[in-house]
Amino acid sequence: MWDYPRPPKLVPDSRRVEVRLAALIIADSTQTYRVLETASPPTFYVPPMDVRLEFLQLSSGSSICEWKGAARYWTLKSHARSSEPVGWSYPNPNPPFETIASYFSFYPARLECYVEGERVQPQPGEFYGGWVTHEIVGPFKGRPGTESW
Repeated sequence: MWDYPRPPKLVPDSRRVEVRLAALIIADSTQTYRVLETASPPTFYVPPMDVRLEFLQLSSGSSICEWKGAARYWTLKSHARSSEPVGWSYPNPNPPFETIASYFSFYPARLECYVEGERVQPQPGEFYGGWVTHEIVGPFKGRPGTESW
């Protein structure tokens, strides 16, 4: 991960990515992109055609990524945790990230995320959404005091 680039790099990934809430499948795709950025585990982005949009609703929150642009946040419809964002998307990302326009990424701390059947561990911290799998070696940002890495 320390050899990941800055600015981040967008990489196609054909491994099976699943996002679930117990038995409820939110997303299932083999046509994802990973964003690789120095000091962070990768984040997977799922095309909208592979996301069950009927389970999601747009949240009021937003943020700005210096590289990708303005993000929108998504919550689960009709769920006890409906006010907590479970994912985000970039409707109009900055170049060179236009490829992931309207793709979704999800927080592995809030939903069950899998890569080729391996349950993803969440990146530490409340803000970051990195996907930690067996191939990812830390340290990485997210713990207190690491935000400026």
